[in-house]
Amino acid sequence: MHFLAFDARTGTKMPPYVPGVMAFILKLHTDMFLGFWAEIFLGVMGLLFFAAIVSGVVLYAPFMAKLDFGTLRRGRSKRLGWLDRHNLLGIVTLVWASVVGVTGTINTFVVPITAIWKSNGLAEIIASETRTPLGPQRASVQAALDVVQRKAPEMKPQFIAFPGVVFSSQHHYAVFLKGATPLTSRLLLPGFVDAATGRLDAVVPMPWYMQAMLLAQPLHFGNYGGLAMKIVWAIFDILTIIVLGSGLYLWLRRRGGPSDQRVREVVMAGEIA
Repeated sequence: MHFLAFDARTGTKMPPYVPGVMAFILKLHTDMFLGFWAEIFLGVMGLLFFAAIVSGVVLYAPFMAKLDFGTLRRGRSKRLGWLDRHNLLGIVTLVWASVVGVTGTINTFVVPITAIWKSNGLAEIIASETRTPLGPQRASVQAALDVVQRKAPEMKPQFIAFPGVVFSSQHHYAVFLKGATPLTSRLLLPGFVDAATGRLDAVVPMPWYMQAMLLAQPLHFGNYGGLAMKIVWAIFDILTIIVLGSGLYLWLRRRGGPSDQRVREVVMAGEIA
């Protein structure tokens, strides 16, 4: 793809986009530069991460029945100290980690989810491609936008997918409109205009699974509440890293320590985690 940016107020062409450090980190985060199957692999890891959270809650409930919430036992072994911190930070970040894990998994399946939508929800649209051959002459893109907006005047344009790209058919301009409020701005309504004639073929509401995917993307990255929410997201990220690191430390110590020492810790502390 080739990106061009224009000032929406004046139409002036902006300087070319140059991928920076954050673009590198985003690519590393989404598929580790290994393509589609690496992205699916990370999605499966997200499901396992959520399963680990659920199992942690199951273990946490009987464990805390013997202690006050937030108890950090001092004067015991280093491992028990880390166990208490692990449990406390784990339960504090429970909801956030669950949301990020589940939405991250949804985001990794964007390609198959979109393929399902195209094969099911767009079956009639794709079938209409045989009506008019698509030659080199195309209908006006502005006219396509106008005819779709007349169907939903309260909504704003989000993007236009040209024929042949993932969010359209081989024969249509797909004009995507978004809601005008902060809550509805993530929900899209696509209209499909014949790229040869400019005829509006359909305005098709997106199914629930596509809407769920669209809502998951900004929720995963904390894009709903501006900079303040991103700072909160970063803090919870750091806490979750500590939870993961302490869990790995506890697992290694449990496997590596003498069996009689582990038994003493369990008996003295009532440990079950």
